[in-house]
Amino acid sequence: MIAFAEVAAGVHVSRTQPLDVNTTLVVGEATALVVDTLSTEAQAGDLLDAVRRITPLPLAVLVTHFHFDHCLGTAVLAAGGRPVYAHPATVARLAGTAGANWQRHWHDEWVGAEPELAAGVAAARIQVPDQPVPGTATLDLGGRSVVAWHPGPAHTDGDLVVHVPDAGVLLCGDLVEQGAPPDFTDAHPLDWPAALAAVLRAAADGTVFVPGHGAPVGGDFVAAQHAELAALEWLIRDGHADGVDAHALAARGPYPAQTCLVAVRHGYRALDAHP
Repeated sequence: MIAFAEVAAGVHVSRTQPLDVNTTLVVGEATALVVDTLSTEAQAGDLLDAVRRITPLPLAVLVTHFHFDHCLGTAVLAAGGRPVYAHPATVARLAGTAGANWQRHWHDEWVGAEPELAAGVAAARIQVPDQPVPGTATLDLGGRSVVAWHPGPAHTDGDLVVHVPDAGVLLCGDLVEQGAPPDFTDAHPLDWPAALAAVLRAAADGTVFVPGHGAPVGGDFVAAQHAELAALEWLIRDGHADGVDAHALAARGPYPAQTCLVAVRHGYRALDAHP
């Protein structure tokens, strides 16, 4: 059963296995906002039940990025025409043939390790977000405003973060990872440090940062992750300039070598394209 824990007044976070994915419920006076919707419709049904144990308010939905574990439950949460916010790049990734191709890819990626999860991924209806947020949008929940904004390419090309200023909470999506290294599969490793620096600048002292996976963290944790990502960025830039083999460079990174190798390859391709 999915359960929420209140991390600040009216801001509730759930952690769902497998993958330890976070969903956040932000409750206003007129509307409640659900940020990220999990991997399958079954998970999303449990999530909706958990939401309704807290509030009967009408819902709005926001998807932080296009990866399956954050978006494939949206059709359940958005039933009845509820608005769904996302960056335009996320909208494009989920629409039409592109969305169907990603869905097959995610099923095939997980069918060996998590067959039940993969079956749910394959069966999910893709709900394409209908409220694009290309830059910044302020969402009025009634007595509480939250700010959704795109800090630049980082974990994906369409990440959104969500600031709940009156509660001192920043929802980071997968720009921040707790309990595992960052995932560079669709990442922009040369841009991620700048995006995370922007998130840090938006935070006041004592802000609670909710990562895409794992436990909520403080500013010191986010600053340390920013330092690791910045070190990796410059390792890639210097390695590319010196002609260092990608495998050799990845072994010198701040994360496991295979994780860094993905980042190095992305970074090298970006530098080859735009030297």
